Amino acid sequence: MSKIAVIGSNSFSGSDFIDLLLEDPDSQVLGISRSPEKSDLFIPYRHHGQDRFQFQQLDLNKHPAEIMSALDEFEPEFVVNFAAQSEVGPSWIHPEQWFQTNTVGLALLIDGLRQRDYLKRYVHISSPEVYGTTSGTITESAPLNPSTPYAASKAAADLLITTFVEQYGFPAVTIRSTNVYGAHQQLFKIIPRSFIYIDIGRNIELHGGGQSIKSYIHIRDVSRGEVAAMKQGRTGELYHLSPDRGHSIHEIVSTIAAITGNKLEDISTNIAERLGQDAAYVIDSSKALKELNWTPSISMEEGLIQVRDWVGGNWNQIKQEPLEYVHKP
Repeated sequence: MSKIAVIGSNSFSGSDFIDLLLEDPDSQVLGISRSPEKSDLFIPYRHHGQDRFQFQQLDLNKHPAEIMSALDEFEPEFVVNFAAQSEVGPSWIHPEQWFQTNTVGLALLIDGLRQRDYLKRYVHISSPEVYGTTSGTITESAPLNPSTPYAASKAAADLLITTFVEQYGFPAVTIRSTNVYGAHQQLFKIIPRSFIYIDIGRNIELHGGGQSIKSYIHIRDVSRGEVAAMKQGRTGELYHLSPDRGHSIHEIVSTIAAITGNKLEDISTNIAERLGQDAAYVIDSSKALKELNWTPSISMEEGLIQVRDWVGGNWNQIKQEPLEYVHKP
């Protein structure tokens, strides 16, 4: 059986990745996260049972030695790290916390992993935010130009990974995917939040009128690309995972309004733009298509309908959950 350790297993991306891994009966997975396992509302992999999955609650910052001990006992061929302080706006308030997790915690992890013979591949999850505002469609060779503390912490991590690859031959591949969405996502994210706000009669706030361009991609398409990179990617390579075009937030919320039988002007309010908000980024994924035989397959409308159905099907539980981002240092 293939053994895969997933750090940040409670995250939206990490939990979907595990769900996909467990579809393969030859996969055995260790999940590691700083918080207790979330409920079925946010964790899709539970329906596979516990025969090939085990979970340990360990913090990348507080328990580096314990994490290495857990990995040594499990001896995974693959380690995929989703653990991160990932919200952009709040990174201005406590930038040191973003660097602690995204850069310092990462440094401790990979310095330990480079000394383990059982490791065949480390998959590093980066972000297109490291490019800052761009024009046109950008490739993996684009320069780093971060415009927020979050993006700067991720850029620093990417550079650190590169030095470990060059100096130690560390078997890393890096993924930069655009904005993920889908069922089981955190409720404060714009797509599930929009469906929820419409249901409760609350206006959706569009920062900067919703003019910023994002390349939204369904989480399962990204998970498929990450599995392909884990198995087939070349050491030291960076792979973009993105649809062919971007959508403005205004366009996304307009589509959600139409799906729910509403007009955009009746459900939304324009407010000031966020500090450091990138105007646009659309990244090129032709390298992943060529080397990994990967391409996204879930359309935006299909994905949005899935989110609508998930919200509607879990409404009694969702309405008891907080709808705003709650920061955990």
